[in-house]
Amino acid sequence: MWQTLRRDAAPSSLLAAVLALLVGYSGPFLIIVHAAQSAGLGAAQLGSWVWAVSIGSGVAGAWLSWRWKAPVIAAWSTPGAALLLTALPGTPYPEAVGAFVAAAAIVALVGASGLFDRLMALFPPALAAALLGGILFRFVGETVAEAGRELALVLPMAALFFAGRRFFPRWSLLAALALGVALCAVQGRIHAPAAGALSGLAGPVLTMPAWSWTAFVNLALPLALLALTSQFLPGMAVLRASGYDLPARSPVTALGVASLLTAPFGGHGVTLAAIIAAICTGPEAHPDRGRRYVAGLFCGLLYIGLGLMGGALAALVLLLPQALVVAAAGLALFGTLASSLGAALADAEHREAALLTFVVAASGISIAGLGAPLWAMLAGGLLCRLLSPVNATRERAGETAAR
Repeated sequence: MWQTLRRDAAPSSLLAAVLALLVGYSGPFLIIVHAAQSAGLGAAQLGSWVWAVSIGSGVAGAWLSWRWKAPVIAAWSTPGAALLLTALPGTPYPEAVGAFVAAAAIVALVGASGLFDRLMALFPPALAAALLGGILFRFVGETVAEAGRELALVLPMAALFFAGRRFFPRWSLLAALALGVALCAVQGRIHAPAAGALSGLAGPVLTMPAWSWTAFVNLALPLALLALTSQFLPGMAVLRASGYDLPARSPVTALGVASLLTAPFGGHGVTLAAIIAAICTGPEAHPDRGRRYVAGLFCGLLYIGLGLMGGALAALVLLLPQALVVAAAGLALFGTLASSLGAALADAEHREAALLTFVVAASGISIAGLGAPLWAMLAGGLLCRLLSPVNATRERAGETAAR
């Protein structure tokens, strides 16, 4: 094993892994912090959450990379974290942990049964993209609202972020975050941590799961659906586009089990990465495709190291002004929102159903204690089934006219 690693390792593999984690932590980490602040979680619970998703991603990703000799990059579910921005504040924390366990069990069962591909056909990708877009829309909009209150902070961050999207896209969010921290430091809004504030926060905190039908419907089902459609589906596409033809059953099952084990410690789910995975699956990681798996191993080890410092990272970020966290999280979600809307409306066959899914999800409606994501899935799915004969008729008419 060690001889194989020494032979296949290269500095470019380590650099790719470092870059992937920098991009991965710069935005999604702040989304988790924002969700925890919205739900009133303490620093120890937030630290345990970061520990759980980081350790789960690291161990599972490293094992899968070695098992399949492919750069399998795991990550926590960013769409899931965005969902928690709305759902977590109104849910008792033990019930939320119970929903994390249920969502992980659903993902693991779907992976082990081999139903992944068939399940994706039941809920078209356009509707899943619309659901994600509706969830994200409100929180990207929060950045605009925050600019009205903190113009001197948010406007320079946004300007640098969008300029960076043109000239240095991989580093645009990091640059905007660094500028925001610098501005807050100049304004005297960042204070040194109190003595002992960083101690005792780096370990996991066990929370006994509690069952609730409301949490199951509002959290577990949308979390599982978003993980399968918005993470595993594009994650497998990235791997296969790069020439790695591993069966979907293996990563879906393994990461579902990893999510199940880390859920009692606050982990909302670990999944396949897509965007940051592309950094490690391309020739930049290694010219030889057969040796790029080492980047996945490095990425897993770095995840574990950062996870062991989860409490300290959480405590440091909590020292930042909330306006900075809200603005950075909104900017981090901007690209995902744009791609979600594009994917939702590009499919002409499901465009009306996708638009309805988006509108209901973005509305934030709650009926009988059931949140907008569930109603969005039901409304979009029903309209999709209702219009499918109409769409089929339109396609046949178009084919006839073409003849």
